[in-house]
Amino acid sequence: MSSIRVGDFPWGVAVSPDGRRAYVTNGDPDSVSVIDTATNRTVGKPIPVGADPMGVAVSPDGRRAYVTNQSAFPGSVSVIDTATNRTVGKPIPVGDVPRRVAVSPDGRRAYVTNGDPGSVSVIDTATNRTVGKPIPVGASPGGVAVSPDGRRAYVTNAGADSVSVIDTATNRTVGKPIPVGASPEDVAVSPDGRRVYVANADSDPGSVSVITF
Repeated sequence: MSSIRVGDFPWGVAVSPDGRRAYVTNGDPDSVSVIDTATNRTVGKPIPVGADPMGVAVSPDGRRAYVTNQSAFPGSVSVIDTATNRTVGKPIPVGDVPRRVAVSPDGRRAYVTNGDPGSVSVIDTATNRTVGKPIPVGASPGGVAVSPDGRRAYVTNAGADSVSVIDTATNRTVGKPIPVGASPEDVAVSPDGRRVYVANADSDPGSVSVITF
């Protein structure tokens, strides 16, 4: 096992669709490190973003990386042009304490969990502006994942021990939140869209909840 030196307090990591680059958020000094996966070395200098970056996601075409700035005021998302490794325009305002971000399979939308007041902001990636009002979910949302067909977004509510399901066509939640383990933090969807896996951070013993559709 080898370690690659990045910034302090690395929070999140995402790999480009072609597997050639990995993007790591550094809580200090508010930046993103880019790793060449062939050499396991960083590329250039860290990219400055907003305050205390946490989540990161790369678009399906690999041209953009979206970074949540959880301590920015107001909360925001920085957009990185992966060809130049520079940010594009100004950070996009979202809700307070933005934690994680996921991009839809078609690349047209980015979904951002806002820890306070418990909502999800939807970004139109063509305009880099939010669409409509934030979608109310449970308390302290953290992880977010979009189904392979793009029809659903799944959000972990760490403060409510549940998962909210969003209909991406209407940007409204579907049914009641699904109970899972204690303090669910992250979520992933199987390639066929039939299973959702939820990491329960405070379960004792540690556990992963599996939601079946």
